[in-house]
Amino acid sequence: MSAPAHLQRALEELLGDARLIATPLPGTNLRLWLIDPANMDRAFSAEETRRILEEPPYWSFCWASGLALARWLERRPEWVRGRRVLDFGAGSGVAAIAAARLGAAKVVACDLDPQALAACRANAELNGVELGYSADFFAEADRFDLVIVADVLYDRGNLPLLDQFLGRGREVLVADSRVRDFAHPLYRRLDTLEACTWPDLAEPTEFRRVSLYHARRPG
Repeated sequence: MSAPAHLQRALEELLGDARLIATPLPGTNLRLWLIDPANMDRAFSAEETRRILEEPPYWSFCWASGLALARWLERRPEWVRGRRVLDFGAGSGVAAIAAARLGAAKVVACDLDPQALAACRANAELNGVELGYSADFFAEADRFDLVIVADVLYDRGNLPLLDQFLGRGREVLVADSRVRDFAHPLYRRLDTLEACTWPDLAEPTEFRRVSLYHARRPG
């Protein structure tokens, strides 16, 4: 099976020898178009490093928190079954695709990066599901039962988004391995999960421990 040409070209513009492969995700029934781990086993040139830093291909990895959230939902499909779900900062689309496969009434993958939305489309097709797509979270109406969020609180400057999520959905699930124990009166920790980014980036153990939080809109 060949990778979607437009995604393959986008990756090659950053790393000329990089290849996307349909990768089974451990602990799930999902597959995603992800960078071949063999492409990570060499030193990058200064120019490649510059390009990666300027335009990181986040969509070509399945980050630990997204994988952990997808696994958690697969064990608890009642969280999404029959509900309208928005995946904020969808990246590769792993959590959105998991929700769609588990019977959500509608799932919208939302990301600022056009390549991420293109990856979500390709990965949705790979997994036999249909998603909606949005490039502007703040233009979305308050029409969702659940907002799911993974790996976007890597900077505490993003914490004000926690209130914005509750302005678009009745409930929120946030999975994150970088920012923990944030003080917000409406969010409580549900679980602590274990996962690693795929392909494995050999991240420190602390970034393989994912905190899962839940909030419900008052009233």
